[in-house]
Amino acid sequence: MSQLKTISLSHLDNVPSSPGKFKPDKSLTYIHRLRLHSSVSKLTLWLALFLGLLVFFFFLSPPAASPPPRRSLGSWGGSRWEKRIRTSARVRSRSSFTVLVTGAAGFVGTHVSLALKRRGDGVIGLDNFNAYYDTRLKRARQEMLDQAGVFVVEGDINDKDLLNKLFDVVPFTHVMHLAAQAGVRYAMQNPASYVHSNIAGFVNLLEVCKSANPQPAIVWASSSSVYGLNSKVPFSEKDRTDQPASLYAATKKAGEEIAHTYNHIYGLSITGLRFFTVYGPWGRPDMAYFFFTEDILKGKEITIYEGPDHISVARDFTFIDDIVKGCVSALDTAKKSTGSGGKKKGSAQFRIFNLGNTSPVPVTKLVKILEKLLKVKARKKFLPLPRNGDVKFTHANISLAQRELGYKPTTDLETGLKKFVKWYISYNKGSKRSSW
Repeated sequence: MSQLKTISLSHLDNVPSSPGKFKPDKSLTYIHRLRLHSSVSKLTLWLALFLGLLVFFFFLSPPAASPPPRRSLGSWGGSRWEKRIRTSARVRSRSSFTVLVTGAAGFVGTHVSLALKRRGDGVIGLDNFNAYYDTRLKRARQEMLDQAGVFVVEGDINDKDLLNKLFDVVPFTHVMHLAAQAGVRYAMQNPASYVHSNIAGFVNLLEVCKSANPQPAIVWASSSSVYGLNSKVPFSEKDRTDQPASLYAATKKAGEEIAHTYNHIYGLSITGLRFFTVYGPWGRPDMAYFFFTEDILKGKEITIYEGPDHISVARDFTFIDDIVKGCVSALDTAKKSTGSGGKKKGSAQFRIFNLGNTSPVPVTKLVKILEKLLKVKARKKFLPLPRNGDVKFTHANISLAQRELGYKPTTDLETGLKKFVKWYISYNKGSKRSSW
């Protein structure tokens, strides 16, 4: 056999590298067949042993437990739960609205819910209390709403059964849709959460609304981020919005197109509000004014981003009270939806408005105001603006909102920050929270 191997190898050395009329020796063919037969036999043996082991361990191991059924985030349903819903939805007069506020434990949602409740509207809140930022702040807002008579249901806008149940219990006249995955930079870490909430969740809500009878009028939060890479200022509702600079902006733009589709096909009355950098008491800890305040008080260094030629990034900071007035006015001027049970009976109202302060302020000035109010000098580090979805500036043209909604912001940045700082110090002192 060793001789055969030597013959085989030496013979193969003479095989030409290019095709020709070379004819191999018949003895070589026989040897190759022997090798192939031996290799196949070994492979068959090992494969049989492997399959035998798999079967052995399959019967030896216990049966896998079936996955638990999916449930809503919070427990809901039952007579007691429905009673709380109806009590919270109680209106002061026949002309009052009954409003479902999604994202009710969020920054804007809390303030809008309180404003509506104070004037006599029936308000039901819905929030999933996700952990994008510290949920203790959301729970504190929920407690404040509960004291004001607003019941916040813990659940997700993607839960169609829950939404249908809410509409079965209460015939909502309006929906204020503020639930969303917020934040520009976080989209680079968890993009799926933006699609889940800002697109899939919005579609799910619209599906329930279009099938309701009567259909509610819808006001929802878009964003100034839809203006993306536009260089023309101030931003107008007529400007192009097809150049988003972040996934967050892209999902908000997609929301606007989806809203138009449901308005066109099903007769839903829909108003979109493009918020410009909202700030104030009970705000979001991921916003610059909030974490600047925290870091300055702790003596930590803060990072200030700059554009080309060391020009500071600027934002059209809009105080929460002004935003709330715009939201309420949008509800008050919203016309009724024209569909019923998923069928359109006529053209319906579709609107988009900018809600800003129409006076951009450099972030460097924001820091100076905070230093003055906190009586602490900030430790600053300046860096070029990274490509993480942030834009160099925002500036709202609010002439359409002024004309159609009577919207008129009245709070300048220093006045608004003074109110925020007062709340921040009081809240953290009372709750003894040192960080978010």
